[in-house]
Amino acid sequence: MAGKNLDAVHDITVAYPHNIPQTERHLVYGDFPKEIHFHVHRYPIDTLPTSKEDLQLWCHKRWEEKEERLRSFYQGEKNFYFTGQTVIPPCKSELRVLVVKLLSILYWTLFSPAMCLLIYLYSLVRWYFIITIVIFVLQERIFGGLEIIELACYRFLHKQPHLNAKKNELPGQETDVGLMSAGPDQVLALESERFLI
Repeated sequence: MAGKNLDAVHDITVAYPHNIPQTERHLVYGDFPKEIHFHVHRYPIDTLPTSKEDLQLWCHKRWEEKEERLRSFYQGEKNFYFTGQTVIPPCKSELRVLVVKLLSILYWTLFSPAMCLLIYLYSLVRWYFIITIVIFVLQERIFGGLEIIELACYRFLHKQPHLNAKKNELPGQETDVGLMSAGPDQVLALESERFLI
């Protein structure tokens, strides 16, 4: 693979055993998934094919595996077969989740009109937005994105030529983990209504 910005490729499969939101309308109506299952397989970069053709075949094989994994999930027990430890995150109170949802909706509803009003009323805010946009466009064009600059700074500060210098995971290690996993060998079934914040 070109470049040295990756230490591994993570194949992540996401499945919803109960309800599956298809559009944003489902989310607006509060039709959030009750449970989310993640299956993660880590492929260290040195185990991947180097030629473009072989890499395309490798990716195609991963997609076939993913399709089969999802087919087994939905036709079977609605669970990824897994031999490790299961971790359930601490639940939040229903009141807290409701308050956070309402505050989030209120904030994002008012944020855009407030920014438009500030840009219209104050030239200092207009200049701030113009300068910020120019800086972001330039760094994207010159350096390839903010994440590349961040990665270069991390390597410079930590004196690591490659990100995998301290990795001690086994090649092809396959695990089931979730959104808030604490380690490489865990699966997480989330109650997303309680997990929002």
